[in-house]
Amino acid sequence: MEFIAVPIKRTSEQDLVRPLKSIIASSYSTADNPADYADAIQDMNKLRASATWKSFDKTESSLEVLYRYYDQLVATEAKIPAQEVTIYFKWKDAFDKGSWLSGRQSLTIASFAFERVCILFNIAALQSQIAAVQNFESDDGLKMAAKMLQHSASNFHYLKTTVMSAIHQEPTPDLNPETLAALSQLMQAQAQEAFALKAIRDQMKEAIIAKVCAQCDDYFGEALKAMQRESVKSLWEREWLTTVSLKQSLYQGLAEYYQSRICNADKKVGEEISRLQRAESLLRSAASRGGDVEAWGVYAVRAQQALTSAKKDNDFIYHERVPDPKALPPIGKAAIAKILSQPEHYSRDFRDLFAQLTPVHVQQAMATYEVRKAELVNMEVGRLREATQTLNGVLASLNLPAALEDTSGTALPASIREKAATVRGDGGLQAIQAQLDDLPELLTRNKEILEETQRMLDEEAASDDQLRGQFAAKWTRTPSAKLTESFQQNGAKYRQILANAVQADAVVRAKFDANRAGIELLSRPEAELVAATPRGEAGVDGGSPAAQRLRALMERVDAIKSDRDALECQLKSATTDLKAKFLEGLQADGAVSESAISEETLATTYGPLRTAAAESLRKQEELLAEVQEANTEFVAQRGSGGSSRDTLFKDLATAHDVFTELRGNLKEGLKFYNDLTQLLLTFQNKVSDFCFARKTEKEELMKDMTSTLANQTAGTTPTPPQSQAAAGGVRQPPPRPPPPATTAAASSAPPATSGDATPNPYAGAPPGALPYPIQPQAAMPQPYAPFPFYTPMPGGFNPYGTYPGAMPQQHGYGYPYPQQQQQQQQQQYPQQGQQPYPGYPYPRQQYR
Repeated sequence: MEFIAVPIKRTSEQDLVRPLKSIIASSYSTADNPADYADAIQDMNKLRASATWKSFDKTESSLEVLYRYYDQLVATEAKIPAQEVTIYFKWKDAFDKGSWLSGRQSLTIASFAFERVCILFNIAALQSQIAAVQNFESDDGLKMAAKMLQHSASNFHYLKTTVMSAIHQEPTPDLNPETLAALSQLMQAQAQEAFALKAIRDQMKEAIIAKVCAQCDDYFGEALKAMQRESVKSLWEREWLTTVSLKQSLYQGLAEYYQSRICNADKKVGEEISRLQRAESLLRSAASRGGDVEAWGVYAVRAQQALTSAKKDNDFIYHERVPDPKALPPIGKAAIAKILSQPEHYSRDFRDLFAQLTPVHVQQAMATYEVRKAELVNMEVGRLREATQTLNGVLASLNLPAALEDTSGTALPASIREKAATVRGDGGLQAIQAQLDDLPELLTRNKEILEETQRMLDEEAASDDQLRGQFAAKWTRTPSAKLTESFQQNGAKYRQILANAVQADAVVRAKFDANRAGIELLSRPEAELVAATPRGEAGVDGGSPAAQRLRALMERVDAIKSDRDALECQLKSATTDLKAKFLEGLQADGAVSESAISEETLATTYGPLRTAAAESLRKQEELLAEVQEANTEFVAQRGSGGSSRDTLFKDLATAHDVFTELRGNLKEGLKFYNDLTQLLLTFQNKVSDFCFARKTEKEELMKDMTSTLANQTAGTTPTPPQSQAAAGGVRQPPPRPPPPATTAAASSAPPATSGDATPNPYAGAPPGALPYPIQPQAAMPQPYAPFPFYTPMPGGFNPYGTYPGAMPQQHGYGYPYPQQQQQQQQQQYPQQGQQPYPGYPYPRQQYR
């Protein structure tokens, strides 16, 4: 008895090393050093080469080669977003032998899911081939055949239900769901056949054999109907339909024959005769139609002999009426061959080569949680810093604590000396001036990158529009505007970011100019500062009740500031690793409930800290009221609060506070510009790849249209178009454009990574909101989707936001940015399960 075996799909050679290195290096914070995964990537490449180019023996060891690669594909696909995959896999149709006119039908898609589908098809095909070469005269051969055919049927059935969601395109005929359904039913029928052969060979009870054969008849009947559908009928070898039809007749005849033996034992002679008549007709018809079914002609002879004997007994003894075969009770069925569930891993001792890479859904959840956490921390730290600056501004306007320390009227108060030493230690006026001078150059660099990126998009769109106008309806490729919508949206966001940065730079410059004189004076040596300070007429009575009260209040002010600094450190340093929780949710439910887990964790981790921050703000309000009351009494006793010396001390205190603020803002501003450069270069590279691919596609279409027109003019048959993959390889993207020259400060700044805890300076929004796109709001078309995981700027405190109750500008403590409405979290990340637009360069890829 011969079994039908499915042919294997063939593919083109593909190097995975360079694309995988690029994907991992650009998309995963755990791969800052691409060399860490060099060995794993090489192993992955070897797995593919073995699984696609090796000449397979019909043994289980050959299956293990496919199993290892398939398991690795499943693990890798779960971690690398589909939009990031730029590896083009080309697979040919398994049933198309090709011809000198049309060539082989094939499909090329940049998708690990497509590669996985094709490998699983080959696993199922090879399983059927292994079953077909077994020795059916042995128990071991029949067991192996039954095992392989059941697995093959299960794999084809799984492919039938998942292939369309995996590739999002019109598949080649072998991957059509109707084709896969027919193959699954055929393999299941043949697996049941192997069980029937073993039951017959083991001489099991006739009732059991009858039921097993009846199920074979049913399975082969379903397979024959599926294979005769018009959409798939032309795929099969000429003998396949004939063989399936013969086997259906054969096992229907065998089921009737063995059921007649049961009737003979039960003395149901009329039913026995009716079943034998039908069995003899079916078995003789099957045996006479040739093929390996001829060996079963012996059963036709047995049925004939039994029928002759039964008729004789009925004529002379029983005289029972022979019922119509259609009126006979149906034979019971025993479905032994069944569709099996998919195993977790096919290969033995599976080892994930990229175990350290985080699954996509978990990575999205972790990134979303980090944004939630950054918003909360930004808001709380911002409130604390704003309150501290308000406190400093009030004290500076009251000349505290300098007024308490000015007991001689000639020497510098201790607080002024400390402020001057701090300014000098941090570089003084020159350090601030140097950082301010770096900002325009960094801004220009980012503008140039963004302008060049926009120029490429505009040039590509103009070219497409020109050709669409020239060729009208003949120019059928997807319009640029539809493919570049997300690119344009992200470009607009980046332009708004730069506009916000320009405003912030202007405010920083204005604040510096307004306090330049005070900063310059604090930057001088102490002797020069003393010489520039006016003398006072009288000292301060440090023992007066008002002075003692103010001094006690100043100690409380220092305590609040110290507690607030510690609280800010706690807010910034609090860490929670939710990876394990997200992985547990993904394994248990198949999805990550990020919102519920994140909110619960944030409440647990930051709830007590937020309570402490609110209490600190409440204490400050009470303390300021007491300070102002005590200072009024102190000034009344002193009687010299409006002197030029007091005015200078106030200005110097304000200059110190502004210097400290500007130093932090400028440090974060420089980091902002350098981090933004990395994002813009990544954005530019994506656009460059897209434009290169569009240009290549345009040239191919132009070539095909020119060839078609030329052939039509000559009256010849058009030459089938050749695709990039058929022409012998995979397109490589153009070289990355070099980044513009940068200053030493810019070049030394590290690129932004999602794990960086450094504050984000130029957010331009209220606490927590990030003005740049953490992630595109709509998925880009495959295969040139723009970075579904933007490397986000670190989400720390934003010193350039405006918070409620900011210090009035006359004290120099306001914040540059106006308030902006925070974006909702769900707008920053696409929902899980969101499917990318199956677009350029293959909107609906047609096989050839």
